Amino acid sequence: MKARRITVGDRTWTVRVDGPDTRHSVLLLPDASDPVDVFDQVCARLHNSDLRTIVVEAPEGFDKAAAHAILDELGVPYANVAGRGTGAALAWQVCAGTYGRFSSLVVADRGHPAAPGADGTVADAACRPMELPVTVLVTKHLPRSVADGSGRFVYGEFRVVDVDVDNVATEADHEFATEIVLRTSLW
Repeated sequence: MKARRITVGDRTWTVRVDGPDTRHSVLLLPDASDPVDVFDQVCARLHNSDLRTIVVEAPEGFDKAAAHAILDELGVPYANVAGRGTGAALAWQVCAGTYGRFSSLVVADRGHPAAPGADGTVADAACRPMELPVTVLVTKHLPRSVADGSGRFVYGEFRVVDVDVDNVATEADHEFATEIVLRTSLW
């Protein structure tokens, strides 16, 4: 994958961009502890499905403004978003609100920030609901009840998929890629 550095304000982000030059792109956000190549297998599968991939290498401090600026710099008018772990938490925040720049969301390991977690705490009660199609992958780090509880914060089509793994990007790359492809298709 081709690494590219994009400056947004006083921060420089390294993004890895690859795949066919089509109008269908997927912004991938990894967990904070993931190596830079964690999504390589997922990306290879997405490229075979005619999807361009944009992977943010270190998502700490990433927000909606950074997502918009990076997509603008790359000439991407709209994108599908996918993430795992802390990247999934960021993905919920980036896609929150009215339908527009982001077409779909696929997350693993995290429920909607306004939904109570497994311990009953709410990460961000102010996080707006989603107005786009969302798929939540239930892993060993996300109980089914938390994923199901996220559904009330999704005003688009909502789907929950059980995948009994620790790291969906490396242990179930085929399932993660399939769910992303399903969300990028209009059928």
